[in-house]
Amino acid sequence: MPVPAARNRRAELRALFAWPRVIDRARAVFRSALTTFVVLTFTLWLMPGVRSTDVVDTLGLVLLVAAVGAVLRPLLLAGVVALGGWGAMLLGVTAQVIVMAVALELDPSKRLSGWPTVGVAALLAVVCAAILDWMADSGTEDTFVKEARRLMRGIRRRQARQNGGRLLTLRRPAPGTEPGLLIVQLDGVSEPVLRWAVRAGNLPTIGRWLRSGTHAMRGWHTGLPSTTPAAQAGILHGASRQIPAFRWYEKATGRLMVSNRPRDAAIIEPRLSDGRGLLRDGGVSIGNAFSGDAAISLLTVSHAALPGRSARGWAAFMASPFGFTRALVLGVGEVFTELHQARLQRRRNLQPRVSRSGAFLALRPASMLLRDVNVSLIAEQMARGAPAVYCDLVDYDEVAHHAGPARPESMRQLESLDRMLGVIERLEPEAAREYQIVVLSDHGQSQGATFRQRHGETLEQTVARFSACPADAPSTPAESEATAEPGFPPSPIAPLLVVSSGNLALVYLTRYPRRVDRAAIDQEYPQLIPGLAGHPGIGLVIVDDGGPVVIGAAGSHRLADGTVQGVDPLLPYGPHAREDLLRHQEAEHIGDLVLISSVDPVTDEVAAFEELVGSHGGLGGWQTDAMLVHPAEWQITQADLVGPDAVHRQLVEWLAMLGLRTRTAAQDELVAGAALELADLAPRGVQRDGAAARLSPSRDG
Repeated sequence: MPVPAARNRRAELRALFAWPRVIDRARAVFRSALTTFVVLTFTLWLMPGVRSTDVVDTLGLVLLVAAVGAVLRPLLLAGVVALGGWGAMLLGVTAQVIVMAVALELDPSKRLSGWPTVGVAALLAVVCAAILDWMADSGTEDTFVKEARRLMRGIRRRQARQNGGRLLTLRRPAPGTEPGLLIVQLDGVSEPVLRWAVRAGNLPTIGRWLRSGTHAMRGWHTGLPSTTPAAQAGILHGASRQIPAFRWYEKATGRLMVSNRPRDAAIIEPRLSDGRGLLRDGGVSIGNAFSGDAAISLLTVSHAALPGRSARGWAAFMASPFGFTRALVLGVGEVFTELHQARLQRRRNLQPRVSRSGAFLALRPASMLLRDVNVSLIAEQMARGAPAVYCDLVDYDEVAHHAGPARPESMRQLESLDRMLGVIERLEPEAAREYQIVVLSDHGQSQGATFRQRHGETLEQTVARFSACPADAPSTPAESEATAEPGFPPSPIAPLLVVSSGNLALVYLTRYPRRVDRAAIDQEYPQLIPGLAGHPGIGLVIVDDGGPVVIGAAGSHRLADGTVQGVDPLLPYGPHAREDLLRHQEAEHIGDLVLISSVDPVTDEVAAFEELVGSHGGLGGWQTDAMLVHPAEWQITQADLVGPDAVHRQLVEWLAMLGLRTRTAAQDELVAGAALELADLAPRGVQRDGAAARLSPSRDG
């Protein structure tokens, strides 16, 4: 053996048998054996008709479980990887039960007979083990961290073997390797809420970063619409104007678009992509609405697929006893926690509040499961050395919608996300690069009783009352002339369509092929605009009247030149309101009318048009106050950070500073120009794939 190779082998052996590692492994083995002994004793005691045996027999069964696990778990993990996304989920659910069931079936004492009995006992033992592990951890993430480290070390060893070499150490990146950038999005967390939680001492990880001076925090203004798809279209692609709201209607196709629906997100992404996305240089998108032109997209809505065979983080999470099984058990606990917290709100008559039953009972544990999966996928990509990773964690946003953005249960979710940041920080020494961490949000949330709770009817009912026009009314002359345009498809949807997103609503006259002005609306529905503008639950009505005009109960504001008549309706909405509305009017597929609910000038509460006590999408309150936490030495060159497109430009600058942007801005312009030429040459029915700058069949349909 050559001398350098022998030295490498000795160094690896010394690292493998170092006392700290030996002690850690011994503790892990002892804890696993103790847990298995306790749960097997309890399980066998619960099972009817099981004859009692002594402790020695149970200890023998513990050893048998360990031996079966040592043989089967690598095979199950290989099977999970081979089966890909759905196979990984299905097999991962049953992996631990299979190990326990085989061990019970092979038990020499034959205390259980028949596969149904064995299966029930195995399932009960696995559930009890997960509960016991959670109780032993006392709310910490130590076990999760250990499993993630094991995954990361395995990936790095595999990469070293594939590269024909060995890693002398698994705790430092190779010399000369560029640093990586990890961007974690805390969905829906406003800058005031985060700052308050840090000052209260409830966020130890972010608080330590800020107090020690390693990181700095500042707010940024989201603009309109203040919703995740629009924010991520801007942050990831620099194209926020392609999305006018969370939901909207497209007159050209007669299609109602919902941006978190995979089919619609797949249609939207090519409109955003010009090949210059935030993650285009080998980056990874995890749990986002859009890909940012990432080389790898995992659990990204626009790609609508579970992670495939290459995602070992997904497979390891599903097959690990501390992964899916733990998350499933804790998810059930989250359901009971939610029922208890909702009951407390009712008993205390806490106002405002909304119903927290139905689909939300499933959403809450699902978001927790998704959080753990996402962190496992982040760990995998850090071990692989991905240059940039962008991940969205949605726990806080889901709970705050139904509980309220500053309520105790929402703050507990924010604390759990802070713990996840601590987990990621603890995993960084195992990564193939030295990662810099940026934490940001896409928007905030504003609290308030809903429009229906305040006024006894939904916005749709209010619009119908002011329109007072039956759906089968004959067309007006102006409408008949407009709909005679060639190629205009007749809409099967109601002639007056209301599409709500938080306290923002878009109203469409669906019989017209293009956006119509106030004269046409007044001719069709003469009471509609005055009725909506005078309604106490509606603060702003925006319509095209020789240019965009904002109409309120006691005045109007012409956006183009700032002319105000009467009382300025924009006063309660902050200093950015005029610019926000002007930009929003330039968005694609904007409504014929844009409505924004009233806002309380004292409490900043809004009236969501959906049944959500915490909402976002429009203007008013904290929903437009997002946050950005970044390494303190990094300069912010974008003067005001207004709008997600400005955040995109800032992140691109930081990527270039780290050496992770492979093309210059001038080269980007050349690529974009070539892509536009291809788009102009494309025949009808074919669209450009901006990420690859090639022609591909249209995904419309």
